[in-house]
Amino acid sequence: MSLSSIIVPAAKKHTATVFFLHGLGDSGHGWQPVAEQLADHFPHIKWVLPNAPSIPITLNGGYRMPGWYDIISLDHRNRKEDEKGMLETVDKINQLIKDEIDSGIKSKRIVLGGFSQGSAMSLLASLKTDIKLAGIVGLSGYLPLADKAEELATSANQWTPIFMGHGDSDEVVAHQWGRLSADKLKDGLGRQVTFKTYRGMGHSSSNAEMMDLVKFIGEVLPAVEESN
Repeated sequence: MSLSSIIVPAAKKHTATVFFLHGLGDSGHGWQPVAEQLADHFPHIKWVLPNAPSIPITLNGGYRMPGWYDIISLDHRNRKEDEKGMLETVDKINQLIKDEIDSGIKSKRIVLGGFSQGSAMSLLASLKTDIKLAGIVGLSGYLPLADKAEELATSANQWTPIFMGHGDSDEVVAHQWGRLSADKLKDGLGRQVTFKTYRGMGHSSSNAEMMDLVKFIGEVLPAVEESN
């Protein structure tokens, strides 16, 4: 089944697209105000905010909620992972990106990002896809299936810039987990990662992080001058 999405259209000529995936229990609507605010800086960018399907979450007693994959535990040192669910979501993300390319947007003008679970899926998809993207964003997240990263990774985004932001007071996804994931991507897999820590920030975002995100997107998806 394909994913539905909230769309924030480009205010001017559409020359680039950002896909941004929400966290557990949320929807594309949750990040719509942020996308609309960021859209003021980038009138050439369309924002696509996919909605995760409702699935049982083991960590929450099997209660169904929007999620990109099941979470069994938040202990990053000794955890079981929903590999099947994760890889199915990666395939769906890939299809969304391919559809966007088919509509006329070049892959080098597409950024994939997300928050928490959405961040995890963006980082994993960036490894597994054979599509070269403009940039990857991971906010308050981690790299899932890290033990299989070398096996899963293609070279498509070896040189693609990755921006990761994490609060040092994150009570859901530990800051250390985010840092270890960045180290794995950078040192273990040779990816081009910038990891920023935000003092006092919990499992959320902040003005400082949004300012850094604006700078990153401006660098990887600059406005394109129209030829006469």
